[in-house]
Amino acid sequence: MGWFDAERYTVARAVVQHGIAAVYAIAFWAVLRQFRPLLGEHGLLPVPAFVARVPWRRAPSLFHRWYSDRLVAAVGWVGLVVALTLVVGLPQRGPAWLPVVAFGVLWALYLSVVNVGQVFYGFGWESLLLEAGFLAAFLGSDRVAPPLTVLVLLWWLVFRLELGAGLIKWRGDPVWRNLTALYYHHETQPMPGPASRLFHLLPKPLHRVEGLANFVAQLGVPFLLLVPGPVAASGAAVMVVTQLWLVLSGNFAWLNWLTIVLACSAIDDRAWGWALGPFGVDVPGFHGGSTPVWFVVVVLAVTALCVWLSRPALRNLFSRHQLMNASFNVWHLMNAYGAFGSITRRRTEVVVEGCADTTPGPGAAWREYEFRGKPGAVRRLPRQFAPYHLRLDWGMWFLALGSSAQLRWFEVFLARLLEADAPTLRLLAHDPFDGARPRWVRARLYRYRFATRAEHRSDGARWVREEDGLLVDAVDLAGLARHRR
Repeated sequence: MGWFDAERYTVARAVVQHGIAAVYAIAFWAVLRQFRPLLGEHGLLPVPAFVARVPWRRAPSLFHRWYSDRLVAAVGWVGLVVALTLVVGLPQRGPAWLPVVAFGVLWALYLSVVNVGQVFYGFGWESLLLEAGFLAAFLGSDRVAPPLTVLVLLWWLVFRLELGAGLIKWRGDPVWRNLTALYYHHETQPMPGPASRLFHLLPKPLHRVEGLANFVAQLGVPFLLLVPGPVAASGAAVMVVTQLWLVLSGNFAWLNWLTIVLACSAIDDRAWGWALGPFGVDVPGFHGGSTPVWFVVVVLAVTALCVWLSRPALRNLFSRHQLMNASFNVWHLMNAYGAFGSITRRRTEVVVEGCADTTPGPGAAWREYEFRGKPGAVRRLPRQFAPYHLRLDWGMWFLALGSSAQLRWFEVFLARLLEADAPTLRLLAHDPFDGARPRWVRARLYRYRFATRAEHRSDGARWVREEDGLLVDAVDLAGLARHRR
């Protein structure tokens, strides 16, 4: 069926399916590592309490019927194994329905996780992964040509993702429009990476160039996707380069990597051949069979559904009150995207400390808990964690911004530290009490800024911090229990 088959996009399909599956593998690995202490039966925001007050129709999830930590582990392992089979390409070698089933399992299982994940899963890239995985399911296997309508839906996804991010910046904080946002962003972003300080210390004129290049990439380049062929491939290449710049400058979970994978859907086999030819890589093109009628019918039905569900997202792009990272349906399909519509000018960090002394008065010895990703010790080099997502560390960033939605779980977190709860402690980089129970905990606020080159040469510090108040005064388990009542 000539109009339906996009035979010139076989490499694009392979990159998209393998890449999205790899991100799903990372996401399910994070479920296995983090879900239980954050959202399990004894977690900071227990799922059983959530499903008791939120009906299934508002947050469809298999955990509404029954929840246990063992079931979460089963979901995580099944999701990880299925994702890895797609990474190595096993379902893609079978009939057209096999990738549909495999990606459908990933989408359904991860939807169940996201819809009960509350603030720990309230990120735009969760919806992005769900939408991308849903669309990848209908790209078919290697036995059929990639369906053109699904590729168009992927281009529409990239268009919304990039243009939405650009518009939210233009309509939002004035520091984006006057090209000074990057004076602050590398320093105040949620979780800086190992090179973030170097980016921050670049001359201010280069930061203005960064800001201008961002608008070109997000407000102009997406329209190139509307012209399939060399024009769209050129636009996709610009997006890939832009996203790699963001990968180097910070830790944004899998947002940048997934955007790179999705942008590759606009690069046809001829462009891939031109790019890979000098390295001796041959692009053979499509050598499969004819497309089954049933597959055409299913794909067209899914396409019609997605076009219908796209109406709110399309209106949102033109709205003066544009929503950022919004899902308009409980299935997380055809969403609105965007990031950093406003920029924080100063960095505040919550530093959590424990004390083993009988009383927490003057002279008590307080010891600091160290998180894996968020800034803490001033001499420690920030690590690169993306595309892995440290959910507790991101929550601490929002807590430091004054988010009241984070306070409820943070009080439980302090209680878990007082109990020396092993699963919670495994989320941290360092427990100063080596598994023993402290008598007291407290949370102090600090202002952080990157050390200048001279300060770094002087004492090796990468951060400079000064105390900025108290979030939670010294408290023990009995005091926390009284407060939570």
